Amino acid sequence: MRHLIVPLLLSLAWSTMAATLTIEKGRQVSELTTAQLLARKDARDIVVPGDVSYHATRSYRAVPLKALLADLAPGSHLQFVALDGFAAELPAGLLAGKSEAWLAVEPPGKPWPRLSGDKPGAGPFYLVWLNPEAEHIGSEQWPYQIARIRILADPASRFPAMRPAPGLSPDDPVTRGFAVFQRNCISCHTLNGQGDAKLGPDLNIPHSPTEYLRDDMFRVLVRNPQDMRHWPQAKMPGFSRDALTDGDLDALVAYLKHMATRRAGS
Repeated sequence: MRHLIVPLLLSLAWSTMAATLTIEKGRQVSELTTAQLLARKDARDIVVPGDVSYHATRSYRAVPLKALLADLAPGSHLQFVALDGFAAELPAGLLAGKSEAWLAVEPPGKPWPRLSGDKPGAGPFYLVWLNPEAEHIGSEQWPYQIARIRILADPASRFPAMRPAPGLSPDDPVTRGFAVFQRNCISCHTLNGQGDAKLGPDLNIPHSPTEYLRDDMFRVLVRNPQDMRHWPQAKMPGFSRDALTDGDLDALVAYLKHMATRRAGS
């Protein structure tokens, strides 16, 4: 029972006192408390229909992420590190799109509900979206229990072994597939042994999934992993067409097939 009790106790401890959010931008490190965030002039009460984590309509006191993280360099990425060390990543360019990213702030003494029977709540800080379908925001781009936000260079700069072959045009399916990988896969998967992810397997070492799955079976796996192999403890989410279009999925397949010819050490 300890593995269930400890996360719950940690969640209760965080929800009964003001938490601190750390923001890292290069060597610049700043900290904002719950009270400071709630006191911001741009803090608003928002209603989030179809909250991805709670599977219901939820209300939050939140701060617009675009205003909180101003002056981001073009091409930079945002990494959201949770209390347990899990890191989710998304392109900072999404903040300029039609979907609105908000940092929901859990008020001290008023903890949010638990996510499920064995999971604590989403606090102290939770990234939520209004109009997520406009930018095809997937469930993995709603990180919760956030403790730290890191502003990083783009993955192509940080992880050169992920790059496709040089000289491909921006419209090439492989190039577009690399963008899809960065947006939807990099939070959970490494590639060629590079990346910060620790949850899912590497997608090119020892083999690319496109080498042992037919294209149609790979698409089944991405759309709903439980339709491919039923495993109650599986953590990979399914990607609906609202989050990942058929064209995006085709491009991802093209990128993974291409990278199978660029395996690290080959």
